[in-house]
Amino acid sequence: MPHVHVLPHPDLCPEGREFEARRGASLCESLLASGVALEHACEMVAACATCHVHVRAGGASLAPPDDEESDQLDNAWGLDAQSRLACCVKLSDADLTIELPLHTRNHAREH
Repeated sequence: MPHVHVLPHPDLCPEGREFEARRGASLCESLLASGVALEHACEMVAACATCHVHVRAGGASLAPPDDEESDQLDNAWGLDAQSRLACCVKLSDADLTIELPLHTRNHAREH
């Protein structure tokens, strides 16, 4: 089972988080199940880029982004070379370190 380490985020995960997830599971669903309130405005269909994350370690073990994910990533705030949409990432056997961006492109957040 892959081990996911989430770096601290001031609002979504102030203490950081570590958890094990099922191989083949969606990163977005795994984060939500572990209590990280990651935005996902399009209900995880790769149509909004609000579930944008930075994969700081372990990214080489993931399948590369497909064209749909790449197109949506262009709309993400703070894009970098390790940017992925959590709804598109399927976990492999490798451990991941994830950083959550400070902002998303979503102007209104539901609580």
